[in-house]
Amino acid sequence: MAKQPVNPDAQPSIETAAETAARLNGTSAGKGQPTPTRRMQEAANKRPLVPNDRKLAAKQARAKSRVSRDRARIGMANGEDKYLPLRERGPQKRYARDFVDARFNVGELMIPVMFLVILLSTIPSIATYGIIALWAFFILAIVDCVVLGFIVTKKIESKFGAGKVEKVRWYVAMRALQLRPMRLPKPQVKRGKYPV
Repeated sequence: MAKQPVNPDAQPSIETAAETAARLNGTSAGKGQPTPTRRMQEAANKRPLVPNDRKLAAKQARAKSRVSRDRARIGMANGEDKYLPLRERGPQKRYARDFVDARFNVGELMIPVMFLVILLSTIPSIATYGIIALWAFFILAIVDCVVLGFIVTKKIESKFGAGKVEKVRWYVAMRALQLRPMRLPKPQVKRGKYPV
């Protein structure tokens, strides 16, 4: 066995009488209480696998789950990143959402126009014109979505830099085709208030 080198300047490892007395009297800086035994630790950590009142436990679990679901729903509606799905997160997606919500989009009228065409199709003399008008509106909405995709992509490139642009064309098109009150996350800007 190798010998440890002797350091003549080292302090002795034996405590003095004063240090021993202070340690025994409990005046030394310590934790202030004895270390719990293993049995005490295990008893403190024991919890029953099944609670005594299962109905009450189930009711409390449902209430806790309902509170967390409500918080997540409100957070998602308000556009909080923590509660959004991955495809909705990030500053570029927020910018794209705000741009779509600030603009009037032709696709917003898709559902009312389709409902109107269904009503008009019950009248035989107008049914053909209604179908033609629906197709024309559908093509107009697609052109509007394509133009919107190019505009938003250019705006994001100028704001965040050309090298870091996410693909947002399909995202803005799907948002533009929804009625404004039905969008999630809910619109955070008023019409005409474009993001800068």
